[in-house]
Amino acid sequence: MRILIALAAALTVAGATTAQAAAPPEVTALAAPNINVANVQAHLNQFQSIANANGGSRAHGRPGYLASVNWVKGKLDAAGFTTRVQSFTYNGATGYNLIADYPGGDLNNVVMLGGHLDSVTSGPGINDNGTGSASILEVALQMKATGFQPTKHVRFAWWGAEELGLRGSRFYVNSLSAADKSRIKAYLNFDMTGSPNPGYFVYDGADGQPAGSVALQQRLQAGFTTLNVQTELVKVGGRSDHAAFAAANIPTGGTFTGAEQTKTTAQARKWGGTAGQAFDRCYHRSCDTTSNVNATALDRNADVIAYALWAIAA
Repeated sequence: MRILIALAAALTVAGATTAQAAAPPEVTALAAPNINVANVQAHLNQFQSIANANGGSRAHGRPGYLASVNWVKGKLDAAGFTTRVQSFTYNGATGYNLIADYPGGDLNNVVMLGGHLDSVTSGPGINDNGTGSASILEVALQMKATGFQPTKHVRFAWWGAEELGLRGSRFYVNSLSAADKSRIKAYLNFDMTGSPNPGYFVYDGADGQPAGSVALQQRLQAGFTTLNVQTELVKVGGRSDHAAFAAANIPTGGTFTGAEQTKTTAQARKWGGTAGQAFDRCYHRSCDTTSNVNATALDRNADVIAYALWAIAA
């Protein structure tokens, strides 16, 4: 997540509202798979290796970012996705979005999942946002592995230059025609899903988000309920890549495990971890490595991503 909004984020998370027990949306006929967290961790190890081989970073304009794009693209190509790399320019450097479409489904009824793939220049960005990137990658691969055939069309995206002001996702949405925007019925964003002192936050769909966002919020909450995990709503505003979709009046949702904000005593009682310390002590630092990830939070969020996708796209 980008640093420009750090103060606002601290205020909104600290005042997050405990998720109300909404009636869970109807259950899809086809159960989502249990995502193997070891597979997600293997993807994170690959991102770490790429950063290590490229000056310790996977930032916009750096070779580590393009290497990350190419590696994810190779995994998706092998699984039968239709992929394309969309390039853009920012700060004199070329950035890249990776877009991957799952075969089949109604092209007039698109469900998108995304997360940013870039890190800050100071570190490898394994929690921010290797975790979201690796989680949606494994969910995508499990669509193929399980033979999931959704009625809606499913599209995944890995965004460039989020850390410099949501540049990649904004470029993508602005590149779409009005008709193409109208075909996207939901966008789910996953940015930091394995913080080492984690919280379990769901984007507040009523906080100025487009109509339909509350239904996505409730779907994600229901996923955590199946895991017996309590959640809080977080007012995300323009904090991450969902913002470009919200501005285009596309319903948005997402999950988040916390950044530089401090975990309260009440939150530590609810979720475990350490009160008075940041959710992610290595936020935007060189220590955001594979050792900076909570495997339980990573596992739970990956399972909730699959739960929501199988239900929404079925």
